[in-house]
Amino acid sequence: MTMEGSDGGETARDADERSTMSERSMADAGRDFQLGKVLFIGDSIIQAGAWGDWLTESTVVDEGVGGATTADVVARLPELVAQEPDTVVLLIGTNDLAWHRTTEHVVRNIETVVATFRRDLPDVRILVTSVLPRGHEFAPQIREINRHLWQFAPTAHAGYLDLWPVLAGEDGGLLEQYSPDGLHLNEDGYHAWREALGPALEAVVRMPPRTRPLTLPYDEFARPKTA
Repeated sequence: MTMEGSDGGETARDADERSTMSERSMADAGRDFQLGKVLFIGDSIIQAGAWGDWLTESTVVDEGVGGATTADVVARLPELVAQEPDTVVLLIGTNDLAWHRTTEHVVRNIETVVATFRRDLPDVRILVTSVLPRGHEFAPQIREINRHLWQFAPTAHAGYLDLWPVLAGEDGGLLEQYSPDGLHLNEDGYHAWREALGPALEAVVRMPPRTRPLTLPYDEFARPKTA
């Protein structure tokens, strides 16, 4: 039965309740999954996330920097690792595309970030997030980057969160309801992200202990033999 005045879609009250439930689930993640100190690393998309409002039971450090590229994150690795987080959430790469960086460049830099954390903080929990969609012209390269990250994450004992099923339209761009400009997220976009983030963080926390070292081959984009 449909209530009078309703078209069967989501009402404002439904949206408020959904948002409250999502925020509660994120707070539960911080408490029940024992995330500890959580370091969010990335560009302006991370920077605008207000993660501390969602993970209220954890110590949250937002290390998002507007305009940051993968090379910028690699350059900051010493100071990032020095913070000794318990959990790392990484989203980086979209600004590399604007600078016409190759797929290999982006992937190798992200691998270097993950491998360095794994080497210097062996017990850190790492969640690699897919590069978000941004305009159909970038879609083929982003899909290729994300395919490599999806394959790499398990070898680094890291989790992988694919947000394309949540945020991408059929043309490979961000869904209009989630973005004001095709690049950044609005509140609905962040809401959709955090609904996927809770289960992804839980999965990372529940991963079994690492049993073997991680080694990366030497090339012009990756550091030599990080273990």
